[in-house]
Amino acid sequence: MKIEEERLISPVAKGGEDAFDLSLRPKTLKEYIGQGKIKANLEITIAAAKKREEPIEHVLLYGAPGLGKTTLAHVIANEIGANIRVTSGPAIEKAGDLAAILTNLAPGDILFIDEIHRLNKTIEEVLYPAMEDYALDIIIGKGPSARTLRLDLPRFTIIGATTMASLLSSPLRDRFGLTHHLNFYEISDIEKIISRSAKILGAAIEPVATSLIATRARRTPRIANRLLKRVRDYCEVKGDGMISETLCLEALDMLEVDALGLDAIDRKLMETIIEKFKGGPVGLNTLAAATGEEMDTIENIYEPYLMQLGFLDRSPRGRVVTPRGYEHLGMKAPGMDKLV
Repeated sequence: MKIEEERLISPVAKGGEDAFDLSLRPKTLKEYIGQGKIKANLEITIAAAKKREEPIEHVLLYGAPGLGKTTLAHVIANEIGANIRVTSGPAIEKAGDLAAILTNLAPGDILFIDEIHRLNKTIEEVLYPAMEDYALDIIIGKGPSARTLRLDLPRFTIIGATTMASLLSSPLRDRFGLTHHLNFYEISDIEKIISRSAKILGAAIEPVATSLIATRARRTPRIANRLLKRVRDYCEVKGDGMISETLCLEALDMLEVDALGLDAIDRKLMETIIEKFKGGPVGLNTLAAATGEEMDTIENIYEPYLMQLGFLDRSPRGRVVTPRGYEHLGMKAPGMDKLV
């Protein structure tokens, strides 16, 4: 089951999707659909910063993969009219790498650090004075003769993005003036995103087909756009290009994505718990061994959506498939016969 990178409904970005995502990415807050409270707060923050002619405070964006953290960072940069430099936590391997990036920033620039929770702790120490005092402390020499040289940096803004805010150290988290949690989207917002994306792609789509894709997109824009792309391809080959209800259903059936957005791997995970462990409880380590999947992938990618649907539950003793999960798979939960 180690095929997370191949799953159609995976919220994680796949290789080669950058150009496709970029073409659909909104440029302004007005174009950005969903996350209403965050947008309202950002509008005030950006307007105030513009009025004072200052960079905005450092911003931390956290939430599940595929919800638009990178997109929102670029939208903020566009709204301010600032240049944005993009990097990631794992890419900054040495303090010198960070120093090179920071010293090349111009006043008002934005540095976007994706997966900021994966920054090395030594690099975090260098980042603290940069974020707080706009200064970079460099140690020259070694031993008793070593001395610290402080370089002044232009006023800039760091936007950090993470799927695991709990892994951020408290000193780093406290240095962000603004912290926003991106939630899963409402189905109505996903429908608007699909309609907008279809228009950009030049694909005609029926309202019913828009709803069909939206309900299967796991309330995640990245998955919605990926499904739209696959359905569009199917309709171009099997029809005249119009994304109709009939062709949309055929495409989704072929892709094995059911009415709630579950795919074969989701169903296999629940079936494994039912068939091998009598529905649970089963420990995460044991479940990982039984499925051949990594514990982190099960815990952070598979489980959250199944738990949102009420199909899976975490008990102190392990994972349990709920009666709703049994029902979705067309099975009877243990003890249900006694209740009839």
